[in-house]
Amino acid sequence: MNDLMYGNWLANGVVVLATIAAVCLCVLVHYEGLSLLGRGLAKRHDHQPRRKVLYGIFAVLVLHIIEIWLFGITHWALLLWPETGHLVSATTTGFLDTIYLSAMTYTTVGFGDLAPVGPIRFLAGTEALTGFVMITWSASFTFLEMERFWRR
Repeated sequence: MNDLMYGNWLANGVVVLATIAAVCLCVLVHYEGLSLLGRGLAKRHDHQPRRKVLYGIFAVLVLHIIEIWLFGITHWALLLWPETGHLVSATTTGFLDTIYLSAMTYTTVGFGDLAPVGPIRFLAGTEALTGFVMITWSASFTFLEMERFWRR
């Protein structure tokens, strides 16, 4: 059965292309979001650095949620074509389940109650790496912003 599932080069190719598109879109969203956030924080004339830090944290969380949804929508769209794979679950899966799978994968929590099978596992694995990189990028950005504001 696995040979048949992975032998469909069109399905594998579609998964790879969708994965590349999702990763590129997430990196662009993150880059532009952090650029906008950095400019916005520099313009804010709050005399309380704590407020700027909180604003930054909430903005970074919104960026991650957008990226989780982008990957979740990609999972959902690929799962509409059975040749790309399916999810193993104790119950039926729907659109919001793919968002949940995306959140667990992006954050590398991976509870295991939903598991991708077939070519779509490439998307899940790449999402975990991308999420890890985006989270560490956000942590570095937040640290640098906090250091800049708290020095004053």
